Amino acid sequence: MNIPNKITISRIFLIPIFIILIVVPFDWGLLSIGEYDLPVDHLIAAILFLIASFTDWVDGHYARKYNLVTNLGKFLDPLADKLLVSAALICLVELGMAPAWIVIIIISREFAVTGLRLVAAGEGIVLAAGQMGKLKTTLQIGAAGFLLLHHFPFSYIGFPIGTVFLYAAALITVISGVDYFIKNWHVMRDSK
Repeated sequence: MNIPNKITISRIFLIPIFIILIVVPFDWGLLSIGEYDLPVDHLIAAILFLIASFTDWVDGHYARKYNLVTNLGKFLDPLADKLLVSAALICLVELGMAPAWIVIIIISREFAVTGLRLVAAGEGIVLAAGQMGKLKTTLQIGAAGFLLLHHFPFSYIGFPIGTVFLYAAALITVISGVDYFIKNWHVMRDSK
């Protein structure tokens, strides 16, 4: 197993730690920044989430730079993204910080695309993520990150940046899902 794939797997292993930090009520107090209060456990969870999200760029960059792109990496990398973002969004619903219907749309699309990838894998075809899928992931990560930080630093001006990112992520999630199925419909059509 090469280094980029090990980085991807480490991202997957960070997910349970993130979930524990965000869901278990540690009550480590509040971080006061001016008039703004941020729960310390949410700050730590957000930092861990953003570090795990950053490793997505690191493993992809490293794999391309050193020609270490593998079929395993093409499968694991988007799976790790889906698991991380889904965990964050579900935790945000649990905390009442994200509407469940948006999270259902986002996760449903992820299941559908993963199903298509499994059908393709059964046919010996590996479907890599496209550019629109990468934009979708970026918006989802931005939404989760800002929501975990309670819209900080935009909370000072009352702008719900995390919510804006979340709605944009939902829109691009649907559009990219439709695009992905249109481009790869041959996999379903030709499946045995």
